[in-house]
Amino acid sequence: LEWPICHIFPSFVRKYIKTGMHRWHTRFLRKVLSMTKNNYTYILECSDGTYYCGWTNDLKKRLSAHNNGTASKYTRIRRPVKLVYYETFETKQEAMSREYHIKQLKRKEKESLIKQFENKSEDMLCL
Repeated sequence: LEWPICHIFPSFVRKYIKTGMHRWHTRFLRKVLSMTKNNYTYILECSDGTYYCGWTNDLKKRLSAHNNGTASKYTRIRRPVKLVYYETFETKQEAMSREYHIKQLKRKEKESLIKQFENKSEDMLCL
């Protein structure tokens, strides 16, 4: 099989890694596999008007968990929540770092970030 197939079938890559290949080869394949995953930093607006910031590698599943009350104590009592902002990153570390920086922002700065995101999203829909 040729290398581009690894990008299309990450499960194949996982099986390939488990077969005990040379270390350099395994590291390379793990890097390819990690590049296929998306990591997200997101902001939710809770029913009481507060914001919740977090990170995940499966945004749809995480949003569902928040609305089911199984994701965090904070959002459990503030349901329903609405996704108002997200960013995509290649690595978990980048997403976690961005989450930390967003949590340091004041409310007005978060609202500005959300507004910019909404405007950008509307522009993309017009294309």
